[in-house]
Amino acid sequence: MAYRDRNTVERCINLLKQNRAIATRYDKRAAIFDGTVQVASIRIWLRDLTRSKNSA
Repeated sequence: MAYRDRNTVERCINLLKQNRAIATRYDKRAAIFDGTVQVASIRIWLRDLTRSKNSA
């Protein structure tokens, strides 16, 4: 169970790192970086949501 959870987290982090601003951490302030991570997460979620609707 722990391995499966770890694998899920690692895959999520790799998806987030596809966003260049997250991978290189251009933002100096933590709040700005947090917002960048949230926007990237929303983009990933929306992309997966549209893919699942197109498959159905």
